[in-house]
Amino acid sequence: MKKLILSLFLLASLFSARADEGMWLPMLLGKQVYNDMVKRGLKLSKEQLYSINKASIKDAIVIFGRGCTGEIVSNQGLIFTNHHCGYEAIAAASSVKNNYLRDGFYAYNKDQEIKSELTVQFLEQIVDVTKQVEDSLKGLKWDDRVKKLQKVYKSITDKVEDKENGIAGRIYSMFKDNQYIMFVYKTYKDIRLVGTPPESIGKFGGDTDNWEWPRHTGDFSIFRVYASKDGKPTEYSNENVPLTPKHFLPVSIKGIKDGDYAMIYGYPGGTNRYETSYGIKLKNEVENPALVALRDMRLKYMHEQMIKDPAVKLKLASDYAGIANYWKFFDGETKQLIKYNVYDQKKQYETEFATWAKSRIGFKDIFTEYEKNYANWTPYSKHRQYLREGILGSPLSAFASSLIALETALTKPGATAEDIKKAADAANNAHKNFMNAEDLPSDKNILAAVAKAFYNDIDKSQHPVGVYEKLSAAYGDLNDENTFKKWALDVFSKTMILSDDKWNAFIANPDSASLQSDAMFNFTAAFVKNYNNKYMPLYTAFVNKNNELGRLYLKGIIERRPDGAAKMYPDANFSMRVSFGNVKSYKPKDAVNYDFVTTASGILEKYVPGDYEFDLPSKEVELIKNKDFGDYIDKNKNDLVVAFITTNDITGGNSGSPVMDANGNLIGLAFDGNYEALSHKIAFDAELNRTICVDVRYVLWCIDKLGGATNLIDEIKPIK
Repeated sequence: MKKLILSLFLLASLFSARADEGMWLPMLLGKQVYNDMVKRGLKLSKEQLYSINKASIKDAIVIFGRGCTGEIVSNQGLIFTNHHCGYEAIAAASSVKNNYLRDGFYAYNKDQEIKSELTVQFLEQIVDVTKQVEDSLKGLKWDDRVKKLQKVYKSITDKVEDKENGIAGRIYSMFKDNQYIMFVYKTYKDIRLVGTPPESIGKFGGDTDNWEWPRHTGDFSIFRVYASKDGKPTEYSNENVPLTPKHFLPVSIKGIKDGDYAMIYGYPGGTNRYETSYGIKLKNEVENPALVALRDMRLKYMHEQMIKDPAVKLKLASDYAGIANYWKFFDGETKQLIKYNVYDQKKQYETEFATWAKSRIGFKDIFTEYEKNYANWTPYSKHRQYLREGILGSPLSAFASSLIALETALTKPGATAEDIKKAADAANNAHKNFMNAEDLPSDKNILAAVAKAFYNDIDKSQHPVGVYEKLSAAYGDLNDENTFKKWALDVFSKTMILSDDKWNAFIANPDSASLQSDAMFNFTAAFVKNYNNKYMPLYTAFVNKNNELGRLYLKGIIERRPDGAAKMYPDANFSMRVSFGNVKSYKPKDAVNYDFVTTASGILEKYVPGDYEFDLPSKEVELIKNKDFGDYIDKNKNDLVVAFITTNDITGGNSGSPVMDANGNLIGLAFDGNYEALSHKIAFDAELNRTICVDVRYVLWCIDKLGGATNLIDEIKPIK
């Protein structure tokens, strides 16, 4: 009965934002949801939330690196973000001798801070440019719109670009091309590592606890933004100084209660909440199962080597973490979509929409066209996944595929010596990076396994011509697993990619015949070209048609609503958004009631000495046993709060986002969602959705008590 009631509730509110649902555009908060935020407990004015002319919360929020969020927490440009967001930079700064990933690191003065290759971007302003875009595309058919759109974007963003000051505009499509908004950013390039807990804290619980509550992970890292002496973005230099920000978030250690107001700013990466039943069917039956199976295969072979050797673990750590994170997500997403009958809910809404559309010009054939479009592409969808996550899931194969660009330069009529040199130099630089990251034992097993999987699981009519026939003729029965293992060992021993001498000789005088005769390049290129020539055009047509139909469908959804888009939010697309809700416990199933916080006592309950996922630094164990929590103790629990949960609506990209109280003080860092609501990219679950956050008191305790970095505590000046 509970499942039926929940499904009916989700259906009734489909495409209508509920209390805690919504990733709202900051410049529209005042018009759309500010009054709701105040009713929930917010104590700030509209101008404090977002302002172009005055400092506001948006000025303390940054795009961190390539896909995370960070926040400024001091007047000296100090950044808090997640440990997993800083993971790659921490790993890059580490060595076997100075293994900061394993042992942690804190700079006790600014001279000890470590250079990184990261950038951060501050949001300067948001401008609705819908009219400018639409005027430039007026009267064009869809395919012509698609071809012209990027030129139109550039003509608009060129007007705000200021390279000297790091200013650039980026236009985002909202509501599936029914609205266009430009976000103007300032990019800083001198970002330095200031602190990180040991991986046993920052990734405590590993893959076992990933996407799970209760959680006890200290998922944080610390960086700093540097600028020129006049405050401008610039490349790394010893002359640079810490940035004085327009605004920074005060850090509160007053603690939280169940029901407290919680607000999150950040950069959610992507949702598709206006997805059709056709898209959900393809995702559930083809795309997600294929992705999960192939990633599981890769993780297995990587893990086998990582547990044998700390150097290999360090080398593969970042890639492994990224692969594992969304392996579990897509597995859980499918299970939750099925469990809560999201497909059936979408079908019912579409039936109602079709009835409404019968009397309206332009809308009545939408679902007939959707059905036809999915029927045309679905037979090839698994092929695409098995190429991207399978064949190109082997690092060696992925690198080999990048050499197609060099082959093109070598065989292109009229190509100049300069063109070839440019392509060869790019290939050589990529080769150096590849060799530094390559782990031969795991990759041999991955290549054999994915080649076998493609052979068995993809329709033989879609195989690249002659590849498996030649493999069988040279190595034996393709139904024998050892056949692929023998082949992979042979490829690894023969390819010039893995031989310094052969590679250097080739790159010094590159020629197409040598490249095309290479065993690894020949194999990979056959798959990539087969897909690009036969199936990529089908996929492009499928995506373009889906986008065209999606624009029309969403236009209809808006027209059906009495208030239009007044209370709607666009899908996440890595533009700044705000969500609001409450700290809140929940009951995921019968007889199970989850508290809203976890504590240090729970860390010890999970602690397994020497375990790959649940080990701890001995100093942390000692401090927790002695209840040495200092100013960071939660007096109600008589314990140190490690993490808490809220009802906020977030998704990937929000990692590292600040969780703020009603007064805009930092109380935690968002870092995960809960397994029971992993369908959130498609359908928000108002009852079960929770955002998992590391409590800022645990962050400061790790910095202070474990790390001894009192200089950072003094700089932050926590509010007691």
